[in-house]
Amino acid sequence: MAKRFVEIAIISDVHLGTFGCHAKELLNYLKCIKPKTLLLNGDIIDIWNFRKNYFPGAHMKVLKQIMHMASKGTKVYYITGNHDELLRKFTDTQIGNIKLCNKHLLEVNGKKAWVFHGDVFDRSIQGAKMVARLGGMGYDLLILINRFLNVILEKFGREKYSFSKKIKNSVKKAVKFISDFEETASELAIEQGFDYVICGHIHQPQIRQVQNKKGSVLYLNSGDWVENLTALEFHNNQWRIYQYDPANHLNSKDENKTEDKKYSWEELMELVNPVKHA
Repeated sequence: MAKRFVEIAIISDVHLGTFGCHAKELLNYLKCIKPKTLLLNGDIIDIWNFRKNYFPGAHMKVLKQIMHMASKGTKVYYITGNHDELLRKFTDTQIGNIKLCNKHLLEVNGKKAWVFHGDVFDRSIQGAKMVARLGGMGYDLLILINRFLNVILEKFGREKYSFSKKIKNSVKKAVKFISDFEETASELAIEQGFDYVICGHIHQPQIRQVQNKKGSVLYLNSGDWVENLTALEFHNNQWRIYQYDPANHLNSKDENKTEDKKYSWEELMELVNPVKHA
């Protein structure tokens, strides 16, 4: 499959190391693009919910593919989120084309972009981390149950169903939280004079113009690789949301077969520890 060149590709909320992560689909996507810059906007490795007996080969292949892309010239910025906050103590570490940071300021065709994960706006995380972590484990379990349900639905020719999307769309507080998150990020970006503000965290892919009395900004969110399987791409002076479509990746199924080996926490940290490889 021929690779698509894009100037910028942004992914977030992959949650490697959890049952809900669609690692094989993400690997297919990464193999089909050739970005000049790749931004990993937080929660790539889910250290909060990491299980020592669960890190499949497909999840490790995603990390290796990112490293391969960096070795071929792609500039990779790993922006930390709340689920991988353990890596924040290594902020500003750079190994070749891979840089670890808490935020990234980007110039896109003369316009300024502010890229960060977005957990700084989440009071549940800042005020009660233990509760937030328990919520993360509950979310992971919900996704696992949802997967089993969808396997059954597919066998009967029924449309897939998403518990979490249904909850988010029907609960007013969740809808308000998403709206408040977008407005808060946009207002701060306008005050700081940015043209774009790019976040992750809320698993809600979005591109929309936000305007107030002080100015306007383009708010963008890359979504996630648990439910939406989306990324942000910038090419030919235009932003777009990429939505993964399995039909476009049929030819890559065989080459993405992964070994049954499960990686331990120690093996994973051996691979990603920036101090050891500096």
